[in-house]
Amino acid sequence: HPSPITHHPSPITHQPSTINPSSAQSPSHPVTPSQYKRCQAIFVHLLLFMVQRFTDELRHAVSDQWERVVNHKFTKELAAGTIDRDVLKKYLIQDHRFLDAFLVLLASMVANARSLSDRIPGCQFIGVIAGKENTYFERCFEKLGCSDDEERATIADADCTVGFINLMRDAAANGSLGEKLAVLVVCEWSYLSWGQAVQDSTNRDSFETYEWIDLHSGEYFESVVSYLRGLLDKEGELIDAAGKEACLQRFSKAIQLEEDFFEHAYS
Repeated sequence: HPSPITHHPSPITHQPSTINPSSAQSPSHPVTPSQYKRCQAIFVHLLLFMVQRFTDELRHAVSDQWERVVNHKFTKELAAGTIDRDVLKKYLIQDHRFLDAFLVLLASMVANARSLSDRIPGCQFIGVIAGKENTYFERCFEKLGCSDDEERATIADADCTVGFINLMRDAAANGSLGEKLAVLVVCEWSYLSWGQAVQDSTNRDSFETYEWIDLHSGEYFESVVSYLRGLLDKEGELIDAAGKEACLQRFSKAIQLEEDFFEHAYS
């Protein structure tokens, strides 16, 4: 398990005193210009680390898994249009099954948000997901030969699907606002990250591959992720160490399930 986040430092507001490299030396230990520049670089790195956003802290804590998800072969093959259609069908059948749990979690977050202005973008996102014009799954099921609802229902839920549904519903029912957001941020931010990575090289011959990337990239989806991250960053400034640890546990579980979900499609 990654190390727990125990604090979220406040931004540094004072300015450090400046040092002239020509005078920053003692008779016995002179400081060369290259050493001075290196010290400056280290200081800037430490300063950025201390003032980083709470969501960046969470992602950093699971950085290895995050990179595996963002760079998974599923995303590369999807963008190239070369993904095996049986792999894609297996993935989409399972992905469609936690749409209800995702909406429950998103609605729960909206209901528990701290202000009207915090709720409105979430309500708008619910409308986009649930809108009748969002027909991607139906068209894909038709194209991939699995449009019969009863036939799809005979396919068992994968363990990762059950895990995601349980995580979303438990966070909705029992999690703090920060915990709800932690799960939502993983789901949307990780997909935006890989969507942005492949969008410029996406093959546009088959809608079942390129539309999934389009749905998880672009200006609107970027605004959704920015909105969710902003809310979680705000929670990071308000909650205590125990609350941050709870967010980290939800975040870690969600990114593990994202990786498991991609892997399951190839199993």
